[in-house]
Amino acid sequence: MNTVGIDITDCRYLVVSGGVGGAKLALGMYLELSGEELLVVGNVGDDFRHWGLHISPDLDTLMYTLAGVADPDRGWGRAEESWTVLETLSDLGGIDWFRLGDRDLAIHLERTVRINDGETLSTVTRRLCQAFGVTATLVPPTNSAVRTMVETTDRTLSFQEYFVRERCEPTVTRLQYQGASQAKLLPEIGELLTGPELTAVILTPSNPYLSLDPILEIADLRQRLATSPAPVVAVSPLIQSRAFKGPTAKIMMELGFEVSTLTIAQHYSDVLDGIVIDSADHELSNAIENLGIKVWITDTDMANEQEKRRLAAEVISFSETIARK
Repeated sequence: MNTVGIDITDCRYLVVSGGVGGAKLALGMYLELSGEELLVVGNVGDDFRHWGLHISPDLDTLMYTLAGVADPDRGWGRAEESWTVLETLSDLGGIDWFRLGDRDLAIHLERTVRINDGETLSTVTRRLCQAFGVTATLVPPTNSAVRTMVETTDRTLSFQEYFVRERCEPTVTRLQYQGASQAKLLPEIGELLTGPELTAVILTPSNPYLSLDPILEIADLRQRLATSPAPVVAVSPLIQSRAFKGPTAKIMMELGFEVSTLTIAQHYSDVLDGIVIDSADHELSNAIENLGIKVWITDTDMANEQEKRRLAAEVISFSETIARK
């Protein structure tokens, strides 16, 4: 079996990310740093099999974003996409609720062939990134299967059934991360977390419950973050009660949490050394600092590439001011 090695020799920042929202900050950091300095760990709780193919939506969103080929309007999938296969399948009465474009479909076909031939997801991801010219190291947190399951008031749904097919409409009562506690963390991630070269761990403004918790619940990763010599810094996914992207606020309300950046800080308080919050939430800074978490206040909206780079530069600078544990 051919493998592609994961070289972490020059990695200084470990970025933990979901899809669209987190990919914005990941891109900003990619543009601010050399690619070799960046290890991006993408969520695989959203992965599933569709049309017989292994689909990794968050890994692909991160890869497309870093490669500069993501669709800027939809926020997911490939730019300049066509839909011939999907339209034909729909005409035949096939399952068409999950939209796969033709260019996107080629990625899933190649991934599935390679995995069926015995390659790991991490190896396939590295090969795909190399084909797209991405110099940052993008990896899944594990090569084991981890799946986010959404318990609602009347049934349990897989993530994609909840998020795409049902459009996040059912009321969420509980989230499960199947396979997370038994999954094996990618060795390179553990090695980087304990090494002296790591400057900081950055938790992107992805949905904490749907995108980052599936990663943090893998093996003992959360404990490793808490004991890592490098500071851990999060960027809040909320501006007051509004989320950057997706159903973060809705899920927080349904799970009984106050929709607030303070709640986000409390959720990560066992691992966080610092958090970046929006200027609109400045009044929460004292309460957050009382948790033992340093606060950086700025404009966290990332409407364009310039804003992504500006926020990334501030996150990098802030993380470097925080004393190591």
